Amino acid sequence: MMATIDNLKRLCIDHYFEEEIESAMDEYMHLVHSDDLLHATLAFRLMRESGHDVSADDILGRFTDSAGEFRLSLSKDVKGLLSLHDMSHLNMGEEASLYKAKEFSGKHLTSSIRYLERGLARYVRQSLDHPYHLSLTQYKARHHLSYLQSLPTRKTAMEELALAEFQLNKLMHQDELQEIRRWWVDQGLARELPAARNQVLKWYMWSMTVLQGSLFSIYRIELTKISSLIYVVDDIFDLVGTLEELSLFTETIKMWDVAAADSLPSCMRSCYKALYTVTNEIADMAEKEHGPNPISHLKKAWAVLFDGFLIEANWLATDQVPAAEDYLRNGVVTSGLPLASVHTFFLLGYDHAASNEAAVAKLIDDMPPGISGPAKILRLWDDLGSAKDEAQEGLDGSYRELYLMENPSCAPSEAEAHVRGLIAREWEELNRECFSRRTFSPSFTQACLNAARMVSVMYAYDQEKRLPVLEDYMRILLL
Repeated sequence: MMATIDNLKRLCIDHYFEEEIESAMDEYMHLVHSDDLLHATLAFRLMRESGHDVSADDILGRFTDSAGEFRLSLSKDVKGLLSLHDMSHLNMGEEASLYKAKEFSGKHLTSSIRYLERGLARYVRQSLDHPYHLSLTQYKARHHLSYLQSLPTRKTAMEELALAEFQLNKLMHQDELQEIRRWWVDQGLARELPAARNQVLKWYMWSMTVLQGSLFSIYRIELTKISSLIYVVDDIFDLVGTLEELSLFTETIKMWDVAAADSLPSCMRSCYKALYTVTNEIADMAEKEHGPNPISHLKKAWAVLFDGFLIEANWLATDQVPAAEDYLRNGVVTSGLPLASVHTFFLLGYDHAASNEAAVAKLIDDMPPGISGPAKILRLWDDLGSAKDEAQEGLDGSYRELYLMENPSCAPSEAEAHVRGLIAREWEELNRECFSRRTFSPSFTQACLNAARMVSVMYAYDQEKRLPVLEDYMRILLL
């Protein structure tokens, strides 16, 4: 039963069986105390994902020797190791056993690949390269289905439902993408700003990942519009405007008045009008569906983003070299994810007890971990040397390079390890938000988690500056 629940979740069709899964979880929770590695670790992961309070140290202690190390006999249990490896990524930074679990399972799974049957070897390699918790569920689902189809014992009904779900989602996503393309052409921003990026498909991939399911179709369309305008504004600041024009642009945004845009250059005026219109439409939609109109919060979020871009523009114009931490703090804002997250928050509706008006105001001022975590992960990933956007000039700075300047005795490889360590800590903080604090509604928390998962796909450039995982993701889900 637990394996069936796991397969339903991995195939992204568990939403059809929510009541049955909840009932089964209550009945099979005792498996977390099993002496079988696969049973115990699978039960732990499913329980933690479902919001149950379970201790990894208590569970894994049964699988270690007197020195606290995992027993070597476990190295031959490939399926148990796979489950242990999946479990290790649910670390909230407080369970020492999960660090050891990740190292032990990763080491022995890697060494086992050359001895395994081809289908299982491919599955293990994919699991190591794209850990389940850190990866896009829709992307993993297609690979998991291929693995199930290679097994001698088939779960035909489950496979058919998953295939039907893939096809329905693909048609829905293609329709949404066409609507966004029409909107983008109607705006005329690509003609007015030839230097800016024109990547409608890439922008849509963010929304398609963050908000999943047929219920959120209109929200994905609106959120893609916001994403496109974030990219356009970023390019205006990086490639088009003078410092004086950018300062005026920023002040005009704070006025939130279309008439005030008349003094702006034509391209900024067009961008402002599109931004103003889309944001107000989202505010009206949120008011109609959920109650209070959030336009004051959305205006403030745009002002914060523009202030962040202006700080970067001032650094560049005056040849200032910011401290690494100052750069990173501002870079979290200019990643654009906090702005997109605030729009997502209001589109979904803040019906959670902790999301009262005072808490909502802090979304922008204090940026809780659910919002700041994915944004910091994005900034750090983007700043790694292999993750430079192919369409940009690389003038925004880099935390890694600033860190090296501040630590001259540090080797580049050590700086990269430091950055990856920061990313790992942000994942632990995000896990605490998802599995322990639960500040926000489940739908918004899931959106934040999905945004973090998308980062490594969107910025994982190979040696040819291509994005192989993103291309595979597009092929599977859209093309």
